[in-house]
Amino acid sequence: MTIKFFKYQGTGNDFVILDNRDKKYDHLTREQVEFLCDRRFGIGADGLMLLNLHPSCDFEMKYFNADGNESSMCGNGGRCLTKFAYDLGIVKTSYRFLAIDGEHEATIDENGIVSLRMNDVDNVETDHGSFILNTGSPHYVTFEDNVMELDVFKLGREIRNSAPFKSEGINVNFVEQTKDADRIIVRTYERGVEDETFSCGTGVTACALVAHHNESGFNRVEVETKGGLLSVEYEKVGDSYKNVWLQGPAVKVFEGTIELRH
Repeated sequence: MTIKFFKYQGTGNDFVILDNRDKKYDHLTREQVEFLCDRRFGIGADGLMLLNLHPSCDFEMKYFNADGNESSMCGNGGRCLTKFAYDLGIVKTSYRFLAIDGEHEATIDENGIVSLRMNDVDNVETDHGSFILNTGSPHYVTFEDNVMELDVFKLGREIRNSAPFKSEGINVNFVEQTKDADRIIVRTYERGVEDETFSCGTGVTACALVAHHNESGFNRVEVETKGGLLSVEYEKVGDSYKNVWLQGPAVKVFEGTIELRH
């Protein structure tokens, strides 16, 4: 079967996207998704998304990791899918779409910056000075010096495969606090990809929340990733994080056709 695909990226976090409004790709197998995401034999991506119709939202997002398994929420993926919907002619002042973790809101400004409202976070656990929280996907956040010099693949894989997390998996984020209180550097080992990605939207969000510089009220944190700059805005209310927005670019890379093997 020959399929029409689109490739998008958000700060280097890249995705294969299929327009599935006609349900043509409802029955993709795990092996087929893995093939499409393969960087040597397929198109190459950190994940694959389907844009589906939804009766009460502008669209539905279905996300698969590069290993072919359906996954939890992907922040950069949600931003890229919003831009894809816009490019398809679904033009809205504000978008509402359904993802695996519930309903989301998104907007696109005149400079192409896509802002995505993430779920509120009410629970942050600590683990020997590190943090565990769920921003649509589970994340482990640890602060380090000179984060760009770390072996993120080795260290991230060790934590991801450690006893508490091995069965379900967890994304592992290494964070460096810069001299600016509202700016951090983040590198992420992503489960399902099983490697470092250039950027992870839910990971960036998790890191920005625990790196708050105001103990109460509005925070805006600039986040430098290997793929570029993102920002996260939110309100800190006691131990909870409300009105959380992930912001950054979402760019179409190319489109084409590929023969999908059975």
